[in-house]
Amino acid sequence: MSTRSFDTMINPQIEELLDRVDSKFSLVTLAARRARQINSYFNQLGDGLGHMVPPQVSSVARKPLSIAFEEIAADKIVQVERVEAATADDAAAATA
Repeated sequence: MSTRSFDTMINPQIEELLDRVDSKFSLVTLAARRARQINSYFNQLGDGLGHMVPPQVSSVARKPLSIAFEEIAADKIVQVERVEAATADDAAAATA
């Protein structure tokens, strides 16, 4: 039997994207955050502000989320661990 590659709705495939992040949840968070940045970039183009980062891949996709997934697949966008700032209660408990 020959193996066929089916064209799915999601390109790049989820399995390829999951290799680049810790979990499905971090993939969703990373892609959504980048899609909002891309959307903001496209919205401010006419204003001439130029402080947003443009898409890092050339894509035929028109939707910001699809572009974000392509950037993640191309290793242009990577997940960065965020360190939570200690609250005042944590600082007080640490000194006691």
